[in-house]
Amino acid sequence: SSSVRVRAGQSMLPVPGGQVWYRVTGGSDKTPVILLHGGPGYSSFYLRLLDSLGLDRKTVRYDQLGSGKSTGLTDTALINIPHFVAELDSVRQALAAPRVYLVGHSWGTILAVEYTRAHPGNVAGLVLASAALDIPEWERHAKELVKTLPDSMQQAIRKREASHEFSAPDYQAALGEFYSRYVWRHPVAADLDSLTKTVNELIYTYMQGPSEFTIVGTLKHYNGTTFLPSITVPTLFTVGEFDEANPETIRRQALLTPGAQVAIIPGAAHLTTWDNPSVMLETVRTFLRQADSLQAAEH
Repeated sequence: SSSVRVRAGQSMLPVPGGQVWYRVTGGSDKTPVILLHGGPGYSSFYLRLLDSLGLDRKTVRYDQLGSGKSTGLTDTALINIPHFVAELDSVRQALAAPRVYLVGHSWGTILAVEYTRAHPGNVAGLVLASAALDIPEWERHAKELVKTLPDSMQQAIRKREASHEFSAPDYQAALGEFYSRYVWRHPVAADLDSLTKTVNELIYTYMQGPSEFTIVGTLKHYNGTTFLPSITVPTLFTVGEFDEANPETIRRQALLTPGAQVAIIPGAAHLTTWDNPSVMLETVRTFLRQADSLQAAEH
């Protein structure tokens, strides 16, 4: 209900199907920002760095239902885009913010774009970090990246995919190698442990599949790029230099988006907030400040 208000610090917020954990940092009369984590089914833990945006504006980081510290999600009737869009709107309403900036990462960019499609009046600007807006293209490129792995690992992947033995040690080792090149380059062991402990495999497998390059879930044919030309708010695409999201793909998507900017985060793979935190934070902060002044100029 509209009487529920988010408050500073961390708390739980009722949404359709359960309760989401959130943390609010900072506050001012500037347009607030909501952070949307990837996965789907990971948690917002790896986006903690962006809590520092709270120096400028109210910043909300939350764990989507079924993820992280939010309540569980076992009903597959809720594991879909309309649910996550409605959940995000519950968070925005609780902020009592007519307009917000959205910073989405990976699957979070699908959520950001689909929210903008559903509620264009509520979005003041978008940061699409390591966007996953064209899943067929994502999968095609991921399979190209698999070809850069040692032959023995490529063979293990082919063999285990054919027999669906995704927990086999050789498949897991190949997965680990892929991740260390294209997902996270230099993770702090304790952070990686905290993140992987909270992954909701049910959501990830249902929407995505068993891995970043075997996509058999409900998002398999998702392509949101047809909506990009309709975006009217300031938009920034970011992508890691070694990102599985592919700088080339991201540049193409930015060209479809009126007035969009692109920032390549040097030395980073997919988790830019871990691989190059200082550049990632500064890039996002600078963009949101620019968007603030554009808004001020409009009014």
